Amino acid sequence: MQQKIITRLFLCRVCKSKNLIKVLNFGPTPLANAFLSRQQIDLPEYFYPLDVYFCLECHFLQLGHVVSPKMLFSNYVYVSSTSPVFVNHFINFAKDVHSRFSLNSSSLVIDIGSNDGILLKPFKELGARVLGIEPASHIAKLAVKQGIKTLNEFFSISLAKRIIKQHGKAKIITATNVFAHIHDLDEVIKGLDELLAADGIFILEAPYTIDFLTKRYFDLVYHEHLSYWSVSPLITLFNRFNLEVFDVKKVDVHGGSIRVFIKRRNTNYRISKNVRNLLQKEKLMKLDKAKTYTDFAQKIWQNRLTLNKLLVKLKLKGKRIVAYGAPAKGNTLLNYFKIGNEFIDYIVDDSPFKQGLYTPGTHIPVVALSHLKKDNPDYIFILAWNFAEPIQKKLLWFKNRGKHFIIPVPQPKIQ
Repeated sequence: MQQKIITRLFLCRVCKSKNLIKVLNFGPTPLANAFLSRQQIDLPEYFYPLDVYFCLECHFLQLGHVVSPKMLFSNYVYVSSTSPVFVNHFINFAKDVHSRFSLNSSSLVIDIGSNDGILLKPFKELGARVLGIEPASHIAKLAVKQGIKTLNEFFSISLAKRIIKQHGKAKIITATNVFAHIHDLDEVIKGLDELLAADGIFILEAPYTIDFLTKRYFDLVYHEHLSYWSVSPLITLFNRFNLEVFDVKKVDVHGGSIRVFIKRRNTNYRISKNVRNLLQKEKLMKLDKAKTYTDFAQKIWQNRLTLNKLLVKLKLKGKRIVAYGAPAKGNTLLNYFKIGNEFIDYIVDDSPFKQGLYTPGTHIPVVALSHLKKDNPDYIFILAWNFAEPIQKKLLWFKNRGKHFIIPVPQPKIQ
């Protein structure tokens, strides 16, 4: 039987209401990580709807179409441990959790979407028992090679039951930058409920909607990111399963995220004032109003018009433009802003996985930094614009040639 590639969402993923309205429309868009080989750019390419909906009942922001997770994640190319920033982030995460919840050698820590074991390694070094769950087979193998026991599967209730038989119940279950990717939240939370020890804690990390809005991270919207989390809908969601959010911390990763701690309702962890403070902030930011998101969409549209005008002006003057950074989010920007190889000659990216390939939808070639050093373009368009400062420092030699950088967001500017 052929698997269904795309499913339309009719019920809110959090509260099951039908009361959803579309607030952001990116139009048909290719998958953000579906980079193409030279041969593939001449073949038909698949585009899928990319629309964001707002639930008028529980105020949750979510994609209206779900692309099959097997298609998105079974051959996933993103490996966390290549980033020193993330390695340090997870070392500190493990230390904090290990000491706060008094873990010992019998405590079982399970990470859902464990990637190459980046979070479980420090937990293991601190003496806890660890188990990873990772659906991408080549990445699961990387973790196993490094001594992190990893199950190459998607998390489910039946998997939770099998784990209990073999390993017992978990004191800590984590899901970092994974919760935004899950369509069937009910299945996952029922599995958590099964797998958590009586005093067990579930900890998730996800990009925070307040940062998404204030920093204009519209390019975080792509098919892998089904959910855009704030504290209020998380409370609504877990309450349905007799689980309770008892603490929330703001963390810097992915441009601004929240680390959320969840317990069983009858356990005696006190509810932190951080929960109340962030709920108040969300109310103040009007995250419970659809207009907040339609206004945001208007700002992004304006950003698109201004940037395209700037690029056309430079091209009419005969200027050559290349780009730096080919992150998944960059493909949302390129496709939504309709910026293709008529504006940008090539994109420099440090990942050997992407070099020699072409961007989905826009077909811009991705090359190594050595290519730029031999070339002499007039402008570098910084696609990974949230890292504009460190990229400009790294490419100071380019600036010293009297050349310029284009920063596309939040306001297009030349530096």
